[in-house]
Amino acid sequence: MPPLHGSQRVAVLADSQNLYHTAHSLYSRNIDYTSLLDTAVMDRELVRAIAYVIRAESPEEESFFEALRDIGFETKIKEIKTFGDGSKKADWDVGIVLDAVTLGDHVDVVALCSGDGDFTRLCTHLRHQGVRVEVFGFGSSTAKELREAADSFVDMSENEDKYLL
Repeated sequence: MPPLHGSQRVAVLADSQNLYHTAHSLYSRNIDYTSLLDTAVMDRELVRAIAYVIRAESPEEESFFEALRDIGFETKIKEIKTFGDGSKKADWDVGIVLDAVTLGDHVDVVALCSGDGDFTRLCTHLRHQGVRVEVFGFGSSTAKELREAADSFVDMSENEDKYLL
């Protein structure tokens, strides 16, 4: 595992839906995105910070998107799709993977903020390309295979007051 150093270039990719649902189901609290970004970057060079969000037409979401931008995140917004049977779906898995692979050519570190095991293969791919992968998630809800595929795992549950509002 390469050492951490100040000259590393970092991309922070936040799977906001995954983080939101986990924080709410485990703690009934929200994510402190300022602290998350600061910790993910540390004293390194931030190249991009992207928060992947879903527009669900809730009253407070526009202020949330604006707050993310004020913190330093670029927001990528996907509209929720409602199907004929009334079911709804929206996820950013493919978009996150494409951005991570593309950014992998321009950064030394990808900080992936998600507990979704679907990103395991992404971690393996990035590491084979020489990119350090740091996963931030809640231990009890982060897929074991994702934790194992990363260079490091930050269990946000171990410091709730730092990562939760």
